Amino acid sequence: MVQHSTEQNSFRDTIATAEKSGRRIWIFPAKPKGRLYSARTVVAVFLLAFLFGAPFVRVNGEPLVLLNVLDRKFIIFGLVFWPQDFYLFGLALITFLVFVVLFTAVFGRLFCGWICPQTVFLEMVFRRIEYWIEGGPARQRKLAAQAWNTEKVFKRSVKAVLFFGISFLIGNTFLAYIIGTDQLFRIVTASPTEHLAGFVAVLSFSFLFYFVFAWFREQACTLVCPYGRLQGVLIDANSIVVAYDRTRGEPRAPMERGSRAAELGDCVDCLACVHVCPTGIDIRNGTQLECVNCTACIDACNRTMRKVGLPEGLIRYSSEAAITHGRRFRITGRVALYTVVFVLLSSLLTYLLVTRSSVETTVLRTPGSMYTETEDGRIRNLYTVKIINKSFERVPVELRAAAPRSATVQMVGTGLVVEPDGMVESAFFVDIPRDQIFSQSTLVTIEVYSAGEVVETVRTSFMGPGRRAEP
Repeated sequence: MVQHSTEQNSFRDTIATAEKSGRRIWIFPAKPKGRLYSARTVVAVFLLAFLFGAPFVRVNGEPLVLLNVLDRKFIIFGLVFWPQDFYLFGLALITFLVFVVLFTAVFGRLFCGWICPQTVFLEMVFRRIEYWIEGGPARQRKLAAQAWNTEKVFKRSVKAVLFFGISFLIGNTFLAYIIGTDQLFRIVTASPTEHLAGFVAVLSFSFLFYFVFAWFREQACTLVCPYGRLQGVLIDANSIVVAYDRTRGEPRAPMERGSRAAELGDCVDCLACVHVCPTGIDIRNGTQLECVNCTACIDACNRTMRKVGLPEGLIRYSSEAAITHGRRFRITGRVALYTVVFVLLSSLLTYLLVTRSSVETTVLRTPGSMYTETEDGRIRNLYTVKIINKSFERVPVELRAAAPRSATVQMVGTGLVVEPDGMVESAFFVDIPRDQIFSQSTLVTIEVYSAGEVVETVRTSFMGPGRRAEP
């Protein structure tokens, strides 16, 4: 019994894409066909259109999405974020991680099969080109095994050119997200020597994507991606994953002349689910690290079931609890806890985004300066102010002292006007009557006005001589 169990679980000691010696086993998956594959194609078209189009879509003259880490400027769906908004990024990242944990606990690796860029590009773009040039898996194996004759050189050359061309397009798009389309066009249309750093960056991204999609492929999911490694702790028996119904399918045996013995399960052992798997696993062994939930095995199995006249769904979205015990999905304590945390975090993030000011003001007392006393008996401090405009409109700004009541603000130079998505720096004085100062450090409140409304309030310290001793 122990030996039998060991043999049944021997697949867990290896991965389908590597021999025991460590040598890679190249996967030649069959092309999926079916309802889920068609649905994934629709989703992929939408995602690819967004990916390639987002940097070119303009909102108020600015890109829809810009992740300019070089200039520390970020635009997400028309909202400008500066380094001062880092706390929002931190909170958004934590919220996203909690969402990933919650989503995975309920739906397993659904993201990997439907949305992950690695799967979308590999299965919906590069693999389709490969089928078009080299044919199905049998022809691909034959081409890989044969000598480098005219046919092989031609097909591999055409594939390499197309693969690199698409990788070059992806690399340029990726760069457009970082530096913007205007800067990208300047790099593309100018001599490489004028923008050597940008030229090297485009080529580096292009070769990286070519390497991943032409050679590395499924190993990005099975060997590199940390998300797959976390499945063992993120999913449990109640998680909905792509699963083989062993209670219905076993014992498996080939169909003989259209008849089926009563003691046999519905699995006819056609291996269609194995042949179509992009990571080379046998889903009938249960949930495995390599499974990206692409649903190709579901379509393949359903097609076989239709051919042999058996009900579809032998492989389907289901949970271990549902297959083994017939138990419907239920909200476990862990899922409930994740949901509460996610709702709290997302609510806090939404509140901070909605109440976020269009300007960010920083006021500092000028370093090294001391207070001075004016001829009319007022104590004066010099401050520097930096105002960031987070909107796409010119914002005239006025500073007023709100506390102490006797304090006044006097700008150095002309009034402040912050250009769209820009920043301005200036200096100003704060004066307080000598008899209104009661300590060496007084808290001063400055209100930032724009269009007659207070858009921000900042506080700073005012240095003075303190209370005079009574004579």
